Amino acid sequence: MSSLLPDLTVPNLAGGLRDRVAAGFRRVVSGDPTGAPDWARALADGDDIGYFGPASAPWAVHGSLATIVGGVRALLMQAMHPGALAGVQQHSRYQQDGLGRLAGTARWLTVVTFGDTKAADRECARVRGMHRPVVGSYEVDGVARQYSASDPDLLRWVHIAFTDSFLATHRVWGGPIPGGEDAYVREWARAGEMVGVTDAPRSVAELDAQLADYGPSLRGGPAVQETLGFIRNPPIPLAGRPAYAMLYAGAVSTMRPEHRELLELPTIPLSVTRPTVGALLGGLGAVLGPASPAMSAARERLDRVAATPGSRDLVSPGPSGDHVTDVAKEA
Repeated sequence: MSSLLPDLTVPNLAGGLRDRVAAGFRRVVSGDPTGAPDWARALADGDDIGYFGPASAPWAVHGSLATIVGGVRALLMQAMHPGALAGVQQHSRYQQDGLGRLAGTARWLTVVTFGDTKAADRECARVRGMHRPVVGSYEVDGVARQYSASDPDLLRWVHIAFTDSFLATHRVWGGPIPGGEDAYVREWARAGEMVGVTDAPRSVAELDAQLADYGPSLRGGPAVQETLGFIRNPPIPLAGRPAYAMLYAGAVSTMRPEHRELLELPTIPLSVTRPTVGALLGGLGAVLGPASPAMSAARERLDRVAATPGSRDLVSPGPSGDHVTDVAKEA
């Protein structure tokens, strides 16, 4: 792999080169020319720790670089649902901006995970507003069907596609999760509910069962393959394509066999992608540093909140009411 990505896998890069690589990567992921958009810097503002906190499962999972692989996997999964696919094809610029939708979702995920409660509420309101005009129709087996991005069943599919993807990739390339995998599914259900998801899964077993329930609704075919072409080969700078190809292969390698078959994806052994993608993510971590701009801003807010008189009594509302964090102890 080093022959493909020498600049990303050598931790002791010269400072200037390291900074350029880091800035370029963050520009692609964030969708912002600066690599540190205003909304990320604004996570330093606020008066509480947010709906989660440093000891929560979402902080651990979403703070890991494995989410990059998980985001690509989630896009692949979402394409299997004809309603989600129609919404993307009819209401987005995916042909011109293959990663733009992922960057937009990353903003929501980051703000809800690391922002204070007011910022998270505003971001969820923004997303709900974006969903309202996304309506239309698609055809399945010769029958026309209506869809709406605000439909709870469609929202739940998108939610479990992301939850399953982040969990699957973190399982391979991430670290320990506070409370375990069930805690992540349970706590992140709160985020789904905030944008309109109903009956979100609250354990890995429930997640698996709901994925199986959606099985009869999922489809492959030419329309799916068209979208997969843009996920496989997004319009990113030439220098970043080898790295993206590895991330894409990692995403495919963690897909369930029935989903790979439906999407006509090759079987890529984890024995191949585990070490190569692991080395890539390790190299990225060395280049990017221990925390993203968003996490650094969130830590700044937590430090300020912890230093506020009476902060020991200031706690997060907790995801679904079952996770309360002492600011002074956690920050």
